[in-house]
Amino acid sequence: MIYSKIAGTGSYLPERILTNDELAKTVDTSHEWIVTRTGISSRHIAADEQLTSDLALIAVERALESAGVSKDDVDLLIVATTTPDNIFPSTACLLQNKLGVHGFPAFDVQAVCAGFVYALTTANAMIKSGAAKCAVVVGAEKLSNLINWEDRGTCILFGDGAGAVVLTASDEPGILATRLKADGRYNGILKTAARPKQGVLDGEPWIYMEGNAVFKFAVRALADIAEETLSEAGLEKSDIDWLVPHQANVRIIESTAKHLGMSMDNVIVTLGEQGNTSAASIPLALDHGVRSGKIQRGQTILMEGIGGGFAWGSILAKF
Repeated sequence: MIYSKIAGTGSYLPERILTNDELAKTVDTSHEWIVTRTGISSRHIAADEQLTSDLALIAVERALESAGVSKDDVDLLIVATTTPDNIFPSTACLLQNKLGVHGFPAFDVQAVCAGFVYALTTANAMIKSGAAKCAVVVGAEKLSNLINWEDRGTCILFGDGAGAVVLTASDEPGILATRLKADGRYNGILKTAARPKQGVLDGEPWIYMEGNAVFKFAVRALADIAEETLSEAGLEKSDIDWLVPHQANVRIIESTAKHLGMSMDNVIVTLGEQGNTSAASIPLALDHGVRSGKIQRGQTILMEGIGGGFAWGSILAKF
């Protein structure tokens, strides 16, 4: 039996930090208002010249170093992103070239905030099938490109960054169970509707979100999928050592932890300093948990996220 195991993690956050107080100078808000409703104090914003693949490259290099794996050993690269460098080629192909390696499969996954869970599930399946032995899975976003900085409802929420994991074949269980879902009936609640048409953008190029509707759906969906993933693995809620959730809103995170009977002391939370980084948020949080010494080898972690589509998913893994 072939399993896949997380061999290493890495992350990168742009140098520029945008605080709530800075935002309050341009929109009608305050640090207290933002923190109370979201839990966010600041977020990182990429430089104009930085591309999504640039953010991803640093995260990948750090993940490879953490895993003790050479880039020449990689035989699969998946990038989860909503903000690709170009319409095409894929950001994964561009990143592969920046890494200086070639020939193996490289492609993007677009499931917005659930993108990393979708990508890691795909890599896990390919390793278990024998189609790959050493996969790099990246969540990378430059969401600042999609932000209307005059919209108080969205500009306070999002940030830029990248996180990566190295997933390798193993004879010991690593990823224990995965679960993915989507429901396109909710496509209008959270979206960026613009599309290229004859050299111009047709539609609004900004993130649009109905916050209350997203919150209600996310709380229910994440609770249900956590139960299903545990059932698939034959585990109980009490078997989870760490919850590594998508970092969207502190109230959603607290609700998920409560449903699982977990203390917030056992939840990796990076939202306050990073905001919502979409597909990058789970691998950023995972790397933080590992490098801070909280997450230890042999512990069981639950990663889960939900994003526009709606698309959502969860992964239960022995780290």
